[in-house]
Amino acid sequence: MTRHYSIAHVSTAHLSTAHVSIAPLAGAVAALVVHTAALAQGVTPNKVLFDATKAQMAGNADWVIDADTNNIGTGTGGLMVVGAGTESNPQRFPTPAQSGITASTPETYWKGALSAWGVALVKRGFSVETLPVGARITFGDPTNAQDLSNYGIYVIPEPNILFTLAEKQAILRFVAAGGGLFLGGNHSGSDRNNDGEDPVVVYNDLFTNNGIAVNPFGFAANANSFTLIASFPATDAAAAPILNGPAGSVTAIEYNAGSTITVTGAARGALFRTAARANNDVMFAYSTYGSGRVAMLGDSSPPDDGTGDTADTLFPGWAGEVNGDHADAIINACVWMNPTVAPPPPPCPADIDGSGSVDGADLAGLLQSWGACAKCAADIDGSGAIDGADLAALLQSWGACP
Repeated sequence: MTRHYSIAHVSTAHLSTAHVSIAPLAGAVAALVVHTAALAQGVTPNKVLFDATKAQMAGNADWVIDADTNNIGTGTGGLMVVGAGTESNPQRFPTPAQSGITASTPETYWKGALSAWGVALVKRGFSVETLPVGARITFGDPTNAQDLSNYGIYVIPEPNILFTLAEKQAILRFVAAGGGLFLGGNHSGSDRNNDGEDPVVVYNDLFTNNGIAVNPFGFAANANSFTLIASFPATDAAAAPILNGPAGSVTAIEYNAGSTITVTGAARGALFRTAARANNDVMFAYSTYGSGRVAMLGDSSPPDDGTGDTADTLFPGWAGEVNGDHADAIINACVWMNPTVAPPPPPCPADIDGSGSVDGADLAGLLQSWGACAKCAADIDGSGAIDGADLAALLQSWGACP
């Protein structure tokens, strides 16, 4: 089901200083326009798209949920070229079919260093796909079968190629419309395809050079590298969906050459590098933008399940480190950011007696209930009282219901 929003869903929080008031007038107008435009386009809950268009298979990386062939190499400018090497070439739909996954299916059902992540999502009722090499990143383009509007969560694991301006704006519009965005990073200097851009640079470019809003999510990737186990979860209740979600409780995280994150504005840290829990020393961050939610992890090793491309050196970070806290934190974040579908409003709230039309019987029922009346059918606007506003709404809806 596709979720749509009306302008009424744009709350004052969406037009907070983080998005509008601190920006120049032109930037404020641009931010408002992208929110308004995005709200007219829906997103699709329970469907997760893993990006593989930004050299996620280059070098010693294999950040894919499944690949049936290994025939990709690094070409001119760091682009991934089919037929030029032996790296994983993930296809759109993982095989065997995800319909065959049961509660006991192992992550080796698929071949990729992120297969455990994909299998775990399917076990929780999600469907998963890959955005393969050469595919387009768009939002609201009906000519693209993998347009972001067809998904509820977009996962970008360790990108090594810059996003184009159009791609960056599509990502922001997707999140503003209610989509979930999971950003997986790595340490400064991890330029696996040798194009001069590492994930730190790629993400900071997304945050600052998108033509819509400066630092829309409140994240900045720090140019550093740490290898450590940290047991410093956030102490505020807001982080509970990630630290104590349906997958389990999370108390620690392990970095193997990962970069920290600086959070500002609405962004918060869920796991920190030190007990000081400084905003510029975050290991796992989360935020909101428009109607959507965003999470960022500064290292690629936590979701690595240790299996995949046999030519790469992979490590069991998913379940083999910190007592499985990595898997729990990542799945908790996905559940938290998955769009939800609100029940549709009554098609004709002024039809008090449910006859299919607004008529004299409904008017009589409203007048008989006049005054304070909690949860009454005649309280059309839900104010807790039957008054002139309800009468006006009834008269405006007079006749057959749509």
